Amino acid sequence: MKSFIVVLPARIGSKRLHAKPLIKIAGLPMIIRTYFQCLKAVNKKLVYVATDSVKIKKVCDFYGAQCLLTSKKCLTGTDRVAEVSKKIRAKFYINVQGDEPFFNPSDIKKLIKYAKKNPKSIINGYTKITDKKLFYSQSIPKVVFDKNQNLIYMSRAPIPSNKKKNFKLGWRQICAYSFPITALKIFYSFKKKPPIESIEDIEILRFLENGIKVKMIEMSNKSIAIDSKDDLDKAKIYLKTIKN
Repeated sequence: MKSFIVVLPARIGSKRLHAKPLIKIAGLPMIIRTYFQCLKAVNKKLVYVATDSVKIKKVCDFYGAQCLLTSKKCLTGTDRVAEVSKKIRAKFYINVQGDEPFFNPSDIKKLIKYAKKNPKSIINGYTKITDKKLFYSQSIPKVVFDKNQNLIYMSRAPIPSNKKKNFKLGWRQICAYSFPITALKIFYSFKKKPPIESIEDIEILRFLENGIKVKMIEMSNKSIAIDSKDDLDKAKIYLKTIKN
């Protein structure tokens, strides 16, 4: 059994952006950009793309990225990682979303370091919100946690809120996780999304709804998830700034 592997779930059928993982940013497919960011943190042998698409697999093969085909019936990226855990056994699985082409390698290293000390914990990242536009954005999951940094709730709504609905303070999710193999088995055992996960469209809530703790750890604010055309435009602008 390996200590850990890094898995990048990528599906072809995105509602907002068709074939999102294959969209090119400055000539390079999004999933490959994300893959290259992971290689800055861990050995190539430990990084896998998990996809339901032969097209994505062919692109991964072309760039030399390890890729595993998973079922088209997977409800979420985490279900896809759970399928990988049946093929490759490890103590824990680092999940980096395939639509994070500029993910900070230092955050991956931090997550792995914490997971090695807490291999039985489900771990997710967060960062402080400094731009109120992100606080009110429906595409950004907001995070509330207790004094021990255990997740209380996560929502696309602006939380924590107040009577005037003003932005006072907030944190947003960073889409990187560590899952012990036992947690993935539990997650995958549910054949449909429970009510709150389904409403919010946030997969980590499946654990909370079933009374399972999620530990939150602070990460950088350099993450840019691509969830819409506006996000894609911002990513292209961001790429120009880091090249200059």
